[in-house]
Amino acid sequence: MPEHRDGSHPLLELTRVRLREFLREPEAIFWVFVFPILMACALGIAFRNTGPDVVKVAVVADGPVASERAEALRRSKMLDVAVLAPEEAMLALRTGKVALLVESSGDAVAYRFDPARPESRTARLEVDDALQRAAGRLDPLTPTNVEVSEAGARYIDWLIPGLIGINMMGSGMWGLGFAIVTARKNRLLKRLSATPMRRSHYLLSFMFSRYFFLAVEVTAILGFSALVFDVPVRGSIFAIAVTVWIGGTVFSGLGLLVAARPSTIEGVSGLMNFVMLPMWLLSGTFFASDRFPAAFQPFIRILPLTAFNDALRAIVNEGATLPMVAVPLGILAVWAVVSFAIALKLFRWQ
Repeated sequence: MPEHRDGSHPLLELTRVRLREFLREPEAIFWVFVFPILMACALGIAFRNTGPDVVKVAVVADGPVASERAEALRRSKMLDVAVLAPEEAMLALRTGKVALLVESSGDAVAYRFDPARPESRTARLEVDDALQRAAGRLDPLTPTNVEVSEAGARYIDWLIPGLIGINMMGSGMWGLGFAIVTARKNRLLKRLSATPMRRSHYLLSFMFSRYFFLAVEVTAILGFSALVFDVPVRGSIFAIAVTVWIGGTVFSGLGLLVAARPSTIEGVSGLMNFVMLPMWLLSGTFFASDRFPAAFQPFIRILPLTAFNDALRAIVNEGATLPMVAVPLGILAVWAVVSFAIALKLFRWQ
């Protein structure tokens, strides 16, 4: 393909066009740069380090001993105790207003709770400990509690790399996919097909324009989280840059792939959701992917967002080097090559 008349390469000119198109869309700038910072702020505040949650329990008012049980339980700072009539207590348990019921029958005590609820299991331990102490139990061993709360061990520290990954996936796939399908729908691609432009140059221009914004996007999120929530970055900037570059290539390639054929926004939206939804749910953005059954793990591990989240978390939170995250980076590299190659094969101008 011949160079542009001013001597510049056509791929460079196409990349400049992509950058200008993006900067002319204030909505795109908001979703790429402002929205992830707002999300990090909201989740950081919601899951900030606070004291332990007080668990609500109820003592069934079925005899004179109920008041004694309630007084014993109120000595625990972990319990919010109410004395309720039997019908009211059962309703409160059934609707989740309390985590556990204490039922008394003479000297016997029964705990009614749902073991599938974590707060109910916690309530059972706290209630039993309080009642046993009130009955005169003495512990043969008195351990010393050493409470630890440091940067790097909090939920917000674990969350930030996942937010970067999900934002890169969304901006890479939606930004590129919508732009291409919109151009196809408006018959702009049909006009471009009459030029000597190569398909590879056209598709690569979208990838290269994404690289420019990736640096700003990731720096903004990491900088904001470090400034506001004191989130440490233990790994090297070079390792982060390499991981982000490979991840950006993968998500851009997937965006190009899903936009290779659709000619309507509805069509590409359906494909985008089909590709992104499993990664939203399974790839460990807001909670660890280890929660899913072992049979799911091989599939989860090869998802590109899982690989990216694992690599970036290891670098940012644990100070891992590139050789230490070679496996997830290798998975990303395969996705990058395969997705772009298939997109180039399937792409149609009209």
